[in-house]
Amino acid sequence: MDFQTDFHFVIRKGASPSRPLLLLHGTGGNEHDLIGLAEAVAPGRTLISPRGKVLENGMPRFFRRFAEGQFDEADIRIRAAELAAFVKGACAHEALAPPIALGFSNGANMAAALLALHPDLLAGAVLLRAMTPFQDMPAFSLRATPVLLVSGQDDPMIPLAGAKRLASCLALAGAKLSHEVLPAGHGLTQTDLNLMGRFLAAQE
Repeated sequence: MDFQTDFHFVIRKGASPSRPLLLLHGTGGNEHDLIGLAEAVAPGRTLISPRGKVLENGMPRFFRRFAEGQFDEADIRIRAAELAAFVKGACAHEALAPPIALGFSNGANMAAALLALHPDLLAGAVLLRAMTPFQDMPAFSLRATPVLLVSGQDDPMIPLAGAKRLASCLALAGAKLSHEVLPAGHGLTQTDLNLMGRFLAAQE
């Protein structure tokens, strides 16, 4: 691929005419991490999967944090702009429609930041174990963008209050939101996969 980017990434072209998926891994993951999950819940989709450029103790992330749950909000804005430029470039180069984000943990928080800061970039989002990326979310409008937010009731890393605040912000922005709270922790369950599969099957 010859568009200019310093992201490490994978683009896997699929046979399905449905919208591509933008895969955003969690802390310590990479561009290969969510491919198997995406193929399980949305077989045949084209996949765009970048690696986060920030390293925390050698582990890739999509933005910096000061401590658990304490995010570097200035860095989020910079990294979100970089990622948005990458997504636009990849989609233009491959003649792809705007993608649906599928993010887990840090990647889900970055997807939420993209929805807030670049609301025209994504056609939808699956946010797995996400919270608000900003203490004060900026004003934004999603105009019925479909979003699935799946939280764990007993998640030690993502307080349910933070997930509910994100849900409130997304609903206020006009997203077509489904927020599911599962009897689970930070890890994904079969119910997560079932919810993702149904949600993505309903999106073109």
